[in-house]
Amino acid sequence: MTVSAHPSAVHDRLTPRARGLLLVLCGALFLDALDVSMKGVALPSIGAELGMATGSLQWVVSGYVLGFGGFLLLGGRAADLLGRRRMLIGALAVFAVATALGGLATSGPLLIAARFVTGISAAFSAPAGFSIITTSFADGPVRNKALSIYTATGATGFSLGLVAGGLLTELSWRWVFHAPVLVALVTLAGALAVVPRTAAAPGRGFDIAGSATVTAAMLLLVFTLVEAPNAGWASVRTLGSLVAVAALLAVFVVIERRVASPLLRLGILRSGPLVRANVAAMSLLGGWVGALFIVTLYLQGVRGWSALETGLAVCPSGIVVAVLAPRIAAPLVGRYGSGRVALAGLTSSVAAYALLQFLDASSGYATLMLPAFLLVGLAFTLTYGPLTMAAADSVPAADQGLAGGLVNTAFQIGPALTLGVVSAVTATGSLRAALVVPLIVAALGVAAMLPALRRA
Repeated sequence: MTVSAHPSAVHDRLTPRARGLLLVLCGALFLDALDVSMKGVALPSIGAELGMATGSLQWVVSGYVLGFGGFLLLGGRAADLLGRRRMLIGALAVFAVATALGGLATSGPLLIAARFVTGISAAFSAPAGFSIITTSFADGPVRNKALSIYTATGATGFSLGLVAGGLLTELSWRWVFHAPVLVALVTLAGALAVVPRTAAAPGRGFDIAGSATVTAAMLLLVFTLVEAPNAGWASVRTLGSLVAVAALLAVFVVIERRVASPLLRLGILRSGPLVRANVAAMSLLGGWVGALFIVTLYLQGVRGWSALETGLAVCPSGIVVAVLAPRIAAPLVGRYGSGRVALAGLTSSVAAYALLQFLDASSGYATLMLPAFLLVGLAFTLTYGPLTMAAADSVPAADQGLAGGLVNTAFQIGPALTLGVVSAVTATGSLRAALVVPLIVAALGVAAMLPALRRA
């Protein structure tokens, strides 16, 4: 089916069929975001029942990040070449099975393996959903509105997952796995009903050598970033792994220059808006995940709050996104451009983390933490959606899955890198010293988007 054949692509408003499609795609993204944040608050309960030490317990989350970040580029290209509907439906089915196995796990290794497979499935569903939206909704106000709702769902799912995870953990940590299975099955049924069939890209082969090389590089990079705080940033193991990543990427570039149908058309990286969107994506989510890690340690370790209380404290950031993003992001992009709106959002994140620099044992929630969380919500409202719009607008329709894979990879690499640095600073310094890291990361995002001010 061609893009123009879809009803949502030929109207200036969302038709009932388009709303149904958007609802399903939002469900898939909400599932991914919910899955990431729900598991964090359940880690102590998981470790206690399965006898997992702290060093292995982190892999309940990191295993998912490893699979997600390692396979995103491959997932994005597979959506373009093998069919977006096929990739989305298949990935949702695998997600449901792997998550169910995680909820039934009786040992740490089995749980981590299930999380790794779940991450891989998300690496195929996320770019497929992104490219379905960008190719099924007409360029302009309709697409911007759809992307605003879509990305707001992801940001909201991440924030609300903290609360849901706290509530479900009160019953049993296994419910943080069982509940997403139900959501996945409902979303899968909806996808079978409303996602349009699309043909695979004609006349193009699959770059097996490039896929294997870049996937190995991304897996090793994410693994190295996650393990660096334990192994040491200056250790032979960490430095050797980074050298190996650089070598694999160099081989990948050579392959892509020579192969007839490359996995990553290197010319796509000449797009300034796409590169800036990826750097800003690393900054946006990296800064927030780093800050959230520190705030969680502070609220539970210093203030003695429960996991549920911590989730409720952070929840206003997600509420801001849920309320504002669908209403104001698209109109602002239409008036000022995606780059300028994203720059304003990143500036809001800098203000939030600057405010958190004053956090101490006597800080009031209403006077310091709540304003910071509201600023973070505003940052995601103005940045998350416009960044995906900038990525979509910078490439042709045939590369939408690849663009989605790139920006989603950036969203994963940013937190992995920032968490590694934050963990290292926390281990050798203090929570206050670690709070400087998200501020620096957010400032780098602002610097990356400054060229957007020169918009004609």
